[in-house]
Amino acid sequence: MAKHTANRYAQIIECIFLNNYKEGAIEVPFERIEIERVADTLGIILPKNLGDVIYSFRYRVSLPQAVQSKAPKGKTWIIRPAGRSRYCFVATEEPDILPSKLMAETKVPDSTPGVIAKYALSDEQALLARLRYNRLIDIFTGVACYSLQNHLRTTLPALGQIETDEVYVGVDRKGVHYVFPVQAKGGRDRLSIVQIEQDVALCAKKFPLLVCRPIGAQFVQGDLIALFEFEEGDKGISVLSEKHYKLVPPEAVTSDDLEVYRSRPM
Repeated sequence: MAKHTANRYAQIIECIFLNNYKEGAIEVPFERIEIERVADTLGIILPKNLGDVIYSFRYRVSLPQAVQSKAPKGKTWIIRPAGRSRYCFVATEEPDILPSKLMAETKVPDSTPGVIAKYALSDEQALLARLRYNRLIDIFTGVACYSLQNHLRTTLPALGQIETDEVYVGVDRKGVHYVFPVQAKGGRDRLSIVQIEQDVALCAKKFPLLVCRPIGAQFVQGDLIALFEFEEGDKGISVLSEKHYKLVPPEAVTSDDLEVYRSRPM
């Protein structure tokens, strides 16, 4: 994001927060239309895509210091959807979902068609294509998986409109059926607990008979991909497992590599 755009967005979101914040609050609701009102008040040229203001602070950059300074000790503010065109700043202990620098890598022969790699239009689309052509969701989960739909948009009563990057369905050797909502992030974008919460809600509403296993995918560098599986428990969403896969030419997978993989625990 360009610096002037970031500054413009920060002024807008900071003003919206301070207009609605009450001392000691842990939730600060607001409406999308406030973006227009605040931009007009501040004399800021309104962004063409109003939603990008919200998206930026949910997935790309941190909220302004004037906002974060109002968070209770040990917590940070995030933005959650709260219905159609409605949102809420929520003070939470949300951890950063970042690939571990100590995680072992697993080499996978790259099956991405060259023409796809050449013309992928964005980091996110490139990542989704690599997941699909290399069967990385199957490899990671141990389940036979099939892409059902990408960029699935739907509306949920308590959340409003949400979007999942791709949805896979799968079946294991016992015949159990699964649904795997996938969130993919490349470049400066980062995985968010909020998105995983939305994916869980989506599966509960649209696929109630399937076992929901939310997945996050993140480009680490080059052709190294981090995959996360999440689960919902008493403390909310947590990371269940993490693996790193490096896409390489077939000849780059050596006999020594295979020996290492055989010795790894399941």
